[in-house]
Amino acid sequence: MSNQSGLVALEATLSRDMELLNYPAKPWVLPRSAANGQAILDVLVAGGGQGGLAVASGLMQRKISNILVVDKNPQGSEGPWRTFARMPTLRTPKHVTGPDQGNPNLTIRAWYEAQWGAESWDNLKLVPRTTWAQYLEWYRKFLGIPVRNDTTVGALEWNHAERCFSVPVQTKGTTEVLLARKVVLATGIDGSGRWEVPGFISSNLPKTLYAHTSEHIDFEALKGKRIGVMGAGASAFDNALVALSSGASEVHVFYRRRTLPNVNPFRWMENIGFLDHFADLSDAERWRFILQIVRMGQLPPQATYTAAVAHSNFHMHGESPWLNAEAVDGKVRITTPNNTMDFDYVILGTGFVTDLSLRPELVKLEPNILLWKDRYSAPADAQNEDMSRHPYLGSSFEFQEKTPGCAPYLPSLFNYTYGCLLSLGLGGASISGMKYSVPKVVRGITRQLFMEDSDLHFASLQTFDAKEF
Repeated sequence: MSNQSGLVALEATLSRDMELLNYPAKPWVLPRSAANGQAILDVLVAGGGQGGLAVASGLMQRKISNILVVDKNPQGSEGPWRTFARMPTLRTPKHVTGPDQGNPNLTIRAWYEAQWGAESWDNLKLVPRTTWAQYLEWYRKFLGIPVRNDTTVGALEWNHAERCFSVPVQTKGTTEVLLARKVVLATGIDGSGRWEVPGFISSNLPKTLYAHTSEHIDFEALKGKRIGVMGAGASAFDNALVALSSGASEVHVFYRRRTLPNVNPFRWMENIGFLDHFADLSDAERWRFILQIVRMGQLPPQATYTAAVAHSNFHMHGESPWLNAEAVDGKVRITTPNNTMDFDYVILGTGFVTDLSLRPELVKLEPNILLWKDRYSAPADAQNEDMSRHPYLGSSFEFQEKTPGCAPYLPSLFNYTYGCLLSLGLGGASISGMKYSVPKVVRGITRQLFMEDSDLHFASLQTFDAKEF
């Protein structure tokens, strides 16, 4: 049972921290309104998960309060933690920081110890997934971050007359157009594309026979069933283990490689040099690093792998890519180079594809956005089509225009999704990178807001008349 008095004491300490750090305290961003009187937001953040909340918190600390965070999910279901994430614990080390913005009393550790004690923290190997979700809920509430849930963002459009973005949003059936000078896309792992279902699956199978790991799956309905899993990354193994634990009669995991990867490059990435300075490398160097990480592959967590292989009804099939799938008598027939097998249901751990043209928010802007393939040609032995479609971002995660002069407003739109990987390394869709990435986004926004209004700030200086004697 949590110690609520400990949490109350922590919140009192945090309030004191924020008071001590509250310099400069005065607001500085000049308010703007449209010609019709509609207020213009300084920043709209699309996505109320960990990345969106951390960016909003950083902006508020820098005295930008005219902001709004919107999220398509109901309150409590932002991000993957209570929806499609099915691992028991986070995969990052428990001492990871980021949302705290450098305040030790705002860390997951301080919040946890305030309720369950230091000894409990010491005994904790990894942070439980639902505990992280609870921490984010508290973080949002304590900091008073303005979030509108159940709100979907439509196609962004630049409003030339008002010098801001027109942002169509729909909240529980009600549609309106918000205006915002800056927009941050903090829409997660698939935020620069979509979760990918192979065409031969979606074309050949009824939806009742398959699901992607990012979707809702009724695991109770799979009890006693024979399940096939495509892919052997972390999410594939997570779902396989849940199916086994739910009473599936057999679970078979198929993957292309001869053997499973057993080295996690993300653990290597967790060093200050890479996390803070990856973006300072040349294009060729950045491409080389990320290509190596992609080629090393994603492995299942050790605990998940161990738990899965402990089941006698769990089977792995290496060098077994799926060549075809068809529905036969209510079952799924899978063909690999080695054999043909029938399953009652199949789960696709096939990840996501990077393609900005698939994003509804960007449908009107995507043709003018600079991509990596527009700036860099990889050597013949280092080609990667998905990487080539990554947006080529500026140093603060801002989009850039493909042709100079075609869309000079694009740097006012920030991509804090997994699509930032090739340009800036780990961002908001990865807890590991938030300590260094959040300040870059926030400072990029404050820099733009100040520079755009420099004439007005100078006029304010000219009329400043607070006499001291």
